[in-house]
Amino acid sequence: MELLSDDLLVDSYVAAVQLHLEPDFIRLLSEEMERRQINPESCRIGA
Repeated sequence: MELLSDDLLVDSYVAAVQLHLEPDFIRLLSEEMERRQINPESCRIGA
């Protein structure tokens, strides 16, 4: 996960939510965003 840029992490999270991917994968991305202090709620889902 540390190799992903913040932008790519956020893009991956948004895509995972939009595509209804595995909840465990979405949780993993969300936890990494929290670790990096990126607020998942501030991501524009569907924008």
